[in-house]
Amino acid sequence: MEADLFTAAAEERQEKEPAGSPLAARMRPRTLDEVVGQRHLLKPGSPLRRLVGEGGRGPAGPSSVILWGPPGTGKTTLAHVVSRATDQRFVELSAISAGVKEVRAVIDGARRATGGFGKETVLFLDEIHRFSKAQQDSLLPAVENRWVTLIAATTENPYFSVISPLLSRSLLLTLEPLTDDDVRDLVRRALADERGLGGTLTLPEESEEHILRVAGGDARRALTVLEAAAGASLDKGDGEIALTTLEETVDRAAVKYDRDGDQHYDVASALIKSIRGSDVDAALHYLARMIEAGEDPRFIARRLMISASEDIGVADPNALPIAVAAAQAVAMIGFPEASLTLSHATIALALAPKSNSATTAIGEAMADVRKGLAGPVPAHLRDGHYQGAKKLGHAKGYVYPHNQADGIAAQQYAPDALKDREYYTPTRHGAEARYADAVEWTRKHLGRKRS
Repeated sequence: MEADLFTAAAEERQEKEPAGSPLAARMRPRTLDEVVGQRHLLKPGSPLRRLVGEGGRGPAGPSSVILWGPPGTGKTTLAHVVSRATDQRFVELSAISAGVKEVRAVIDGARRATGGFGKETVLFLDEIHRFSKAQQDSLLPAVENRWVTLIAATTENPYFSVISPLLSRSLLLTLEPLTDDDVRDLVRRALADERGLGGTLTLPEESEEHILRVAGGDARRALTVLEAAAGASLDKGDGEIALTTLEETVDRAAVKYDRDGDQHYDVASALIKSIRGSDVDAALHYLARMIEAGEDPRFIARRLMISASEDIGVADPNALPIAVAAAQAVAMIGFPEASLTLSHATIALALAPKSNSATTAIGEAMADVRKGLAGPVPAHLRDGHYQGAKKLGHAKGYVYPHNQADGIAAQQYAPDALKDREYYTPTRHGAEARYADAVEWTRKHLGRKRS
């Protein structure tokens, strides 16, 4: 009981004296209406609004909520808002440092608080995916008996990291990454709000953009950077948070890069041309510039996939699978770890043998089609499976290649207007040397004449 009274007193002091708390804590939303981002969870009548009593909460509300999303998207914030809106005790544990003993102590305290003070408890368990199965099992009695309202947070897929009995008893809410506009709103609110910097400093646009790039969609990180830069600016006696001060504070230079302007396209073009030119070091430089500037990793991955076919093609058949695998990995893990994947793919593509034969071949073929050089499909190649095809002579005379000794049937495949046209001109670079030998052999056996 003494511990509960001490906790309540500490919470009350924090409410009255927030100035000493970190900026991110002081600016923590008090209501759902103050939460930035997560609009899909904040619509009227949503499960989250019903959880805090808006629009009819239900007899007892859910006994467990799992918040799944990237770091800095508001999982801890939402847990605080729920406890505040429902006037419940708030206890926070981290699965990194807590174990079954600490969980049981919280549950025992919650039961005493309910019986002695009539006050229910919200248990916020951060990083629940770090709990073992046995540790997660220890939560089940408290959830089933509603001794606590469990709000668990995870950055990993709960279908793989949370035990089924707990997952089945929980309301799963998926948080989306914050956009730059979301983080910008939060930074501007912190600058003006009395709980934050109270209008004591201004933030030039270039400094604001640098904060957004450094934050990478993480609201907590954005406020931490803002607070550090504000302190340094006040120490200097400045009235604004200058870009130079911000760069000194976070030890990270601002990269001149406009994701919607010339720099976006110029640097992306330089990356691809460096890969095409096999300059792995230059390619890594431009990749680093894009990453540091906060470029969307999916955009970079798409450019690498295009490069794999446009500039490498069959000279290294592994290039495209590497680029595709990188794009899939990037979509799954995001930054900062995705920088390793993009580096892996960039190095592999830059050092691969180069060939644009696939690009040239399809370009010439499409050009002929646009000129009208198509013509009817030869009768022996047409579909002969439907009723009446035989009467039309379709598929008549077709030679099945697999029945031939060398696996090639010397028959005409292209329309008459293009029967001697050759689009594919292989190089002798890398693995394409094998394709060059193959195409020479097959064209000879097909009886083709050079156009």
